[in-house]
Amino acid sequence: MAEWVSNRHFGIGSDGLVMILPSEECDFRMRMFNADGSEAEMCGNATRCVGKYVYDKGLTTKKELTLETGGGVKYLTLYTNSDDEVNRVRVGMGAPVLEAEQIPVISNDAPLVINDPLLIEGEEYRITCVSMGNPHAVVFVDDPDTFPLEKLGPLFENHARFPRRTNTEFAKMLAPDRIRMRVWERGAGETLACGTGACATLVAAVLNGKSNRKAVLELVGGELEIEWDEESDLIYMTGPAETVFDGTFKWQD
Repeated sequence: MAEWVSNRHFGIGSDGLVMILPSEECDFRMRMFNADGSEAEMCGNATRCVGKYVYDKGLTTKKELTLETGGGVKYLTLYTNSDDEVNRVRVGMGAPVLEAEQIPVISNDAPLVINDPLLIEGEEYRITCVSMGNPHAVVFVDDPDTFPLEKLGPLFENHARFPRRTNTEFAKMLAPDRIRMRVWERGAGETLACGTGACATLVAAVLNGKSNRKAVLELVGGELEIEWDEESDLIYMTGPAETVFDGTFKWQD
């Protein structure tokens, strides 16, 4: 179903399909399927979309929500406009996972993968790997806008060092509190934004001594505010949520 819905020629067109389900431990449960039909553990942007949907559709009146995901429980704070519609969501994304085995990524005999060399078509890139409930490899490059993402993105995603494939972020520091990035998402290709990817990029920037613990992440689809709290080790993502359209589709086997 996800492949059909996500197809931009024969379906609605999307980066993936999100299902909102009942939960025994949280207010709601989310399942996320990539455009290629594979299931992802988590999607940061989708959590904001879920928060807006359940409030605007009257499924809840709460503005503080818990959301069960394959990457753990996420905590949502909803902000509304004058029409009482959600226009911004802050998500408690949890603590980043840095241990190579848990991401997972095959390390070079070290427990963490920070600024680690990776060969792609004979060229060395430096990766820093983080899990935000799903795996990420962050690479700092001279210019994300001109980086050959369509060519090299699949080679990072499917590299043998990533047992479950990986999302890959290509980032450039603009200032200690501002980062420009593009993302190649596992199972979806290049997407306009990635919430977990933005979180992973900030973590990687901090670990490599490049960034403050709070920064604005510039993505093709807009900006996200990311904060990595030093005391609690928790990451918070704040960004917009907008309705594009409503409709009904007929599933065809």
